[in-house]
Amino acid sequence: MRLREENESIKEHLRNENESIKEHLRKAFSLKDDSASHEEIRSRLLDGGIITGTNLCVLVCAMVIASVGLNMSSTAVIIGAMLISPIMGSILASAYGSVSNDYPVLRNYAAGFGMQVAISIAAATIYFFLSPVKEPTVELLARTSPSFYDVLIAFFGGLAGIIGQTRIDKTNTVIPGVAIATALMPPLCTCGYSIANGRWDMLLGAGYLFIINAYFIFLAATIILSVLKIPKMKEFTEKEWKVRRFIMIRNTIILAIPSIIAVYYML
Repeated sequence: MRLREENESIKEHLRNENESIKEHLRKAFSLKDDSASHEEIRSRLLDGGIITGTNLCVLVCAMVIASVGLNMSSTAVIIGAMLISPIMGSILASAYGSVSNDYPVLRNYAAGFGMQVAISIAAATIYFFLSPVKEPTVELLARTSPSFYDVLIAFFGGLAGIIGQTRIDKTNTVIPGVAIATALMPPLCTCGYSIANGRWDMLLGAGYLFIINAYFIFLAATIILSVLKIPKMKEFTEKEWKVRRFIMIRNTIILAIPSIIAVYYML
């Protein structure tokens, strides 16, 4: 009898310790404890994705700077262009519209993102068409062979970016680092180079790299915003949620498979 009581006491003690450890881990990795209000998050993300004359002018400047950096194989110049580019804001704003089921917001920011991509490629194409340096540099060629490692960089960079944007503290340094790591600008510049010089083999690789970066940043943002329980314009039925999850999983697998094959052949 006494032995049974001691065993029960030990089990209870271990159970309490496990619960205590779980609670400490939950608090340590909690995203909700220091998150901004839902109104503040909405304002930040939607304001950051606004397509204005100023943003478009900055975008064109960033594209030309990045194109020069790629053309001259200057890493420092390329990094500078990535830091001033506003293109990531549209992706995060589109993710907010998707999670909140606000289709007008999603439609507007997705269309704005498409316009940014078109303007970026056009600016890069004009630069490389006029540039006397026609041979592809190492920096240009580096953007034509995406692999699964690029998927990981884009996804975890997107996680870091949206977490940084949803914190109470606005003075974080996450976004500049994410802009450098996920590298949305160089693949678009490489697309412009490919079009200007008729290098369609490079266009395929650079276009795929850009799609990987943009999609997995979007995916990471939707996951974090869902965890934060962003208010929704309307609630989905269980069937609609299942269809939506299926589409997301299907798209993720389709986009990731070529990059996994690339890693296999690389190794």
